[in-house]
Amino acid sequence: MSEKLSQKDRSKIAYLQGGISVATNGLLFIFKYWAGIVTGSLALMADAWHTLSDSLSSIIVLASTKISSKPPDDEHPFGHGRAELIAAIIIGVILGFIGLEFAKDSIVRLVNRESVVFGEFAVWVTAISVFVKESLAQFSFWSYRKTHNPSLKADGWHHRSDAISSLIILAGIFLGSYFWWIDGVLGLIVSLFIFHAAYETIKEGTIPLLGEEPDEELLNDLKAIARQASGMETYLHHVHLHRYGHHIELTMHIKLSGNITLDDAHDIADSIENAIAEKLKIEATIHMEPV
Repeated sequence: MSEKLSQKDRSKIAYLQGGISVATNGLLFIFKYWAGIVTGSLALMADAWHTLSDSLSSIIVLASTKISSKPPDDEHPFGHGRAELIAAIIIGVILGFIGLEFAKDSIVRLVNRESVVFGEFAVWVTAISVFVKESLAQFSFWSYRKTHNPSLKADGWHHRSDAISSLIILAGIFLGSYFWWIDGVLGLIVSLFIFHAAYETIKEGTIPLLGEEPDEELLNDLKAIARQASGMETYLHHVHLHRYGHHIELTMHIKLSGNITLDDAHDIADSIENAIAEKLKIEATIHMEPV
């Protein structure tokens, strides 16, 4: 099990990641778009807007972090952690629209047989962008591993898709003088990377919202904990998992001998619930059935 951070520590990491991303992407957008205007490259200008969209996704991360850190209330008894999942879906949808625009503009450029002449300035801006964006991606993925906030992972993929697209454009810059169609094709390739990132990001957010089946490893852990805490075989089944950001609720059924008293059955269920909370950091609710 990874280290369990407090909500305050999780928020600090998310705020730091979001703040650095917004500032860095703002500067990269200015230089990329400037290089696109100077060269007339659609791929460079599209890549600049891709970078600016990273700032938007980081702002969404900051907003969702603030919302998810709010304590439970009467309307949200399990807290506000699912704001992080909603944020991941929003980021994925934004990525999808950006990819669609890149693909459309690239097709128009190919149909019109438009070519681009790249210069040394474009080379330096694109090379720096690759390094900076992959560094931001690594920091985002580290933040996700520390906090388990899916919107941070989504933001990391957003950064990485930008780094990959910039790397492809960098390669294309050196081929631009040989192939008139290189800028349009690069735009289409970039859009495919963005579509993939959008799909992964949306999937990451929707699966926990729609409900997910506990994986085999978690089921085995639950069975072992129940057996150890109760001192008997409990025939654990009907396990449902409900994620609310870092807070996880779990419901499950166990089977006990019909000969034991209600007090004893209740004590057994309590001991299993407490053991699950201690070892897995999951709040469990157990329904008891006779064997």
